[in-house]
Amino acid sequence: MAKSVYEMVTERIINQLENNIIPWQKPWTGIRSGAYNRISKKSYSLLNQMLLQHEGEYATYKQWESLGGHVRKGEKSEIVVFWKIQPIEESKEDGTKEVKQIPLLRYFNVFHISQVDGVEPLSKDELKDIEPIEKAESILHDYWTKENIMVEHKAGDDAYYSPNRDLIHLPLFEQFTDANEYYSTAFHESVHSTMKETRCNRAEDRKGKLVAFGSEDYSKEELVAEIGSASLMNIIGIETNRSFKNSSAYIQGWLSKLRNDVKFIVSASSKAEKAVDYILGETLA
Repeated sequence: MAKSVYEMVTERIINQLENNIIPWQKPWTGIRSGAYNRISKKSYSLLNQMLLQHEGEYATYKQWESLGGHVRKGEKSEIVVFWKIQPIEESKEDGTKEVKQIPLLRYFNVFHISQVDGVEPLSKDELKDIEPIEKAESILHDYWTKENIMVEHKAGDDAYYSPNRDLIHLPLFEQFTDANEYYSTAFHESVHSTMKETRCNRAEDRKGKLVAFGSEDYSKEELVAEIGSASLMNIIGIETNRSFKNSSAYIQGWLSKLRNDVKFIVSASSKAEKAVDYILGETLA
């Protein structure tokens, strides 16, 4: 029986985790410094950035051929996924028919430019000359101000988002041994804040309360915040020391979730991308 696209995606993420690679922490930064399509020049989505093994140019076999390139014999393809809207006709109880637009997950096979002969790589655009810390401060300030989110800094070990108070609580800046870890934590809690109904609406119950600690929904929301924070850090070019999270228990925890639900990573990464776009106030390619 052929594998579903969800199974193919999950299998690739599991393979990286089993090799002690946390795919949502890949160091891509800025537009076109991660993986992007050679024809459209657009960066791939967060999920595809996690799936693809290399930075730089990718294209399908036919796209490389259209450029005069030739994929070398024996080279193995990778996949990029996308949503295709499929109209489905359904019969209603009163005998009438209704057409529903159902999103279906599909994929393309793609090859990296290193697997292709006859095509020269594009010259990379230079990234904007801006200090990453300055950019991080700007993103946080603009988002918190625009959304009227209360932010409090208090000495202690707690960092959290309170949906009832629409408040982000963080330790004092000087408590962090590395300034970049402060921004990683602030982005993490900011992604959580997009769960609010008037933002990205990820409330998992109808009362708008936080989901239960340790539940499947809680794990998914934590993964959304992890991926979203890592993406924001990567976009602005900030490196963080993530070795403390590379523990066996941490990785085994994610492996367990992925093996039990093949749609887990697709759903979480999709929600993370929406959260990142919302925080940045724009739609990224």
